[in-house]
Amino acid sequence: MIIVTGAAGFIASNLIKKLNTDGFNHIIAVDKFDKPEKNKNLEGLKIQEKVEREVFFEWLGKQNEKEIEFIFHLGARTDTTEFDTELLTKLNTEYTKEVWKRCIDMQIPLIYASSAATYGLGELGYDDDESKIPDLKPLNPYGISKNEFDKWALKHEKKPFYWAGLKFFNVYGPGEYHKGRMASVILHAYKQISETGKMKLFRSHNPEFKDGEQMRDFVFVDDVVQVMIWLMHHRKNSGIYNLGSGKARTFLDLVKAVFKSMNKNENISFIDTPEDIRDKYQYFTEAKMEKLKSIGYLNDFTSLESGVDAYIKQMKP
Repeated sequence: MIIVTGAAGFIASNLIKKLNTDGFNHIIAVDKFDKPEKNKNLEGLKIQEKVEREVFFEWLGKQNEKEIEFIFHLGARTDTTEFDTELLTKLNTEYTKEVWKRCIDMQIPLIYASSAATYGLGELGYDDDESKIPDLKPLNPYGISKNEFDKWALKHEKKPFYWAGLKFFNVYGPGEYHKGRMASVILHAYKQISETGKMKLFRSHNPEFKDGEQMRDFVFVDDVVQVMIWLMHHRKNSGIYNLGSGKARTFLDLVKAVFKSMNKNENISFIDTPEDIRDKYQYFTEAKMEKLKSIGYLNDFTSLESGVDAYIKQMKP
């Protein structure tokens, strides 16, 4: 059996779908199944059992470890505007420590979700060099909670026999409709253009970037899933890895791709970035992907235009 935490979430549900396609049907889905809209992500998927997040460790203690092939720990509080540090520490840092310890005790290989939010403003770049992790300066409590676990994992003397922490960059694709303001700009653009025929982007408040030319590393969820499954089979070279496309693109590029996929004329305007997030706004992110490639992952990543088109086609009624 394969355990997937955060199972009803965006990335995890796409992972389960691909696992099913590859013939893995004994999936243990762990989550807090209290949101009907989010639970729709699991409809039609082959799942052996659903386990509530709060009782997962109790459930795990009753299992034969020989039957558990792998744990993908993707569950987390992912809201970057959450300022309840106690909650974030509990769900993102301490819960992951417990998963880690159980993987050691039961000899289970582990992949867990870190985040590109750990890089903050990118003062030290976006290189997944583990020696730099203690010096990173995340901009919000969410990023801090993720970085605290990364630091703990690297310092911890005992480790699962195989483990990988993945720093997800700006992931987009089907299954994120429940995320509200945390959903990708592509989903927001699709909704806004559908309703108004227009798209508003944040104006640049940095003289080094023109309006709309703020850049992010946008990565298609199918690529993210492909990497995770490759690592599940690879089971060598434990460590922390970036997971982005490796190529930064502008928000203008993204929105123009959405207009094109929707067969709509471009109509883009700019509004001021809210002052409460202006000093924490990232103007550039780009994953350095050499480390993942160095261990043998050589698949190409989907271009922004192709990924947006595939996503938009899936959303159209």
